[in-house]
Amino acid sequence: MTALLIAVAALWGAATGALLPRAAYRFSVPGEEPWRRTCPDGHPLGGWLGRASCRTCGRGRSYGPGGLLLPTVTALVCAGLAAATGTRPELAVWLLLAPAGVLLAVIDLRVRRLPDPLTLPLAAAALALLGLVSLVPEHAGSRSHALYGALALGAGYWVLWRINPGGMGFGDVKLALGAGAVLGWYGWDTVLLGTFAGFLLGALWGGVLVLAGKAGRKTAIPFGPFLIAGAYAGLLIGAYTA
Repeated sequence: MTALLIAVAALWGAATGALLPRAAYRFSVPGEEPWRRTCPDGHPLGGWLGRASCRTCGRGRSYGPGGLLLPTVTALVCAGLAAATGTRPELAVWLLLAPAGVLLAVIDLRVRRLPDPLTLPLAAAALALLGLVSLVPEHAGSRSHALYGALALGAGYWVLWRINPGGMGFGDVKLALGAGAVLGWYGWDTVLLGTFAGFLLGALWGGVLVLAGKAGRKTAIPFGPFLIAGAYAGLLIGAYTA
């Protein structure tokens, strides 16, 4: 049963990951723009799902992250969640939220931006879906802890942003609400673990860039991917030990 569940989750991840390139391309714009409305040649772009290609230019020309990268990453993320969570009902929530997390990480890596149309709905969806799951038997978390986790992590990141707005964007604060909700579901230990993992990963990556001569000690790096990776690591451990 576990192997079948992991396989189904991986297929879900691959299918949803294949739908992300167009959204990744359209949202990968400077912060003052909401999203791209045209391809590089100026042709109007419609829709948000599927390949990042333009009908006028031809489907053979792709503008965003294509190939197997996003489907493969999303499949691996979903398979890991299924392996850690098992058949508990909250797995459905993790699988629904995982593609959004991958999309946000890709956008932040490309343009150092976490769009409001993704971060805020992610937090709202996490809290709403976990509230529904709390009504289903055999769940292993708490909706009140999810709410408190969202508020606590969001407040913590807000304080860090206020202290050093040049080192952390306000998008990270909004993303922390959703991360806090999913981590908080399994309790405060998971919140602390996921938060620590995110900062550790960010510090290690920054150190690698400094040693490689590609960044200085004060160079800002996109923190969203590390926040998401830390939350994912904490969620895996929290789900496995629940």
